[in-house]
Amino acid sequence: MGSCHCGAVRFEADLDISAGTGKCNCSICTKMRLWSVRARPEAFRLIEGERELTDYQGRNKVAHHLFCKHCGVHPFQRIDVPNMTGSPYLNINIACLDGIDTDELMVAPLSYYDGRNDNWAETPAEVRHL
Repeated sequence: MGSCHCGAVRFEADLDISAGTGKCNCSICTKMRLWSVRARPEAFRLIEGERELTDYQGRNKVAHHLFCKHCGVHPFQRIDVPNMTGSPYLNINIACLDGIDTDELMVAPLSYYDGRNDNWAETPAEVRHL
């Protein structure tokens, strides 16, 4: 279960944190300090707040950066034409997961993506700021 800060947007997702999490160095992920876990569309359920979401698309028109129009929190992103996986997916913002087990999160694999250079298969040269 997850939510934005004010609770207007609530969702459920079947997630496997142990399969890994990710951080990207593209401009929006860096500014948001997004730490995410991937979910398949069929494993995601928006429980409440579809009308409360605003969709921002930057230069990468396949990425829908959704945020709550009340509190401004980005609970998840929808990626229509994938950069890496071969099928659409969602990036769930780990910070929006309610009751996440910190110990489970700390032992999960962490991947870094070079979205800044559209080189998704490579780890960026610098990741300390992510």
